[in-house]
Amino acid sequence: MSCPHLVGIAALLKASHPDWSPAAIKSAIMTTADQVNLSGKPIEDERELPADLFAIGSGHVNPSKSNDPGLVFNIEPDEYIPYLCGLGYTSQQVGIIVSKSVSCSETIPEGQLNYPSFAMTLASGENKTYSRTVTNVGEANSTYTTRVTDMVIPDGVVVVVHNPTLVFTEMNQKLTYEVTFRRSSVVEINVPCGEGAMAWRSGNYLVRTPFSIKYV
Repeated sequence: MSCPHLVGIAALLKASHPDWSPAAIKSAIMTTADQVNLSGKPIEDERELPADLFAIGSGHVNPSKSNDPGLVFNIEPDEYIPYLCGLGYTSQQVGIIVSKSVSCSETIPEGQLNYPSFAMTLASGENKTYSRTVTNVGEANSTYTTRVTDMVIPDGVVVVVHNPTLVFTEMNQKLTYEVTFRRSSVVEINVPCGEGAMAWRSGNYLVRTPFSIKYV
C-alpha cells in the first residue's frame, strides 16, 4: 500500500511546489521521514522486530514535513547520463534510454549521483568520499550544521563531513559538501552490512540522509 500513498503525497507536493522536479519531491519525502511510530517507539518489521534500513528505507513518510523540508537533493535529467554510463551502459544504450544522442566520455561512480542517501562497499582500511549538492527551499537566510551527535554510525566506521556548516543567503541557492566514510583496519566486524544516518540541522529543520555499508 505504500505506492498509492506515496503517489498521492507526491501529487500534493507537486501542487504545492510546481517548480519541484521528481527528484526534489522524492528527496523531500525521504529526508523528512519519521524514524519512530506514533507512540514514539521504533518502527517494527513484519516479525515485530525493530525494522532495519532494508525494511524501513528512509522511514515512515510525513506529508506535512515533506512539504517544507528545508533542503532538497535535486537531480537534473542530464545528470543521469554520466551515472548510467558509469554503470557500464554504452553510449548507444544510454541514448535509447534518454531518447537523444549522447557520448559516454564522462562517467561518475554510482555513489556520486546526487541522491538523498548513500550505499557503498568498504573493505578493511578503505575510505570513500562523495559529494552532495543541496538546494535551499526553506528560509532564505539560514545556516545548516551537522555534528557527530546528529549521526548514527556503525562500529568500526568513521564518517567525516569536510564542510560541516552550510550558510545560505537566498532561496534556491545551491551548496556542495563532501563526506568521507572510512572503515577501520583494526576493528573486527562480524556482520555483512552496517547502517546509519547523518543529518543537517537549522532551527526546526532536520534533513536526514541514511546510508548502508556492505563490508567486503
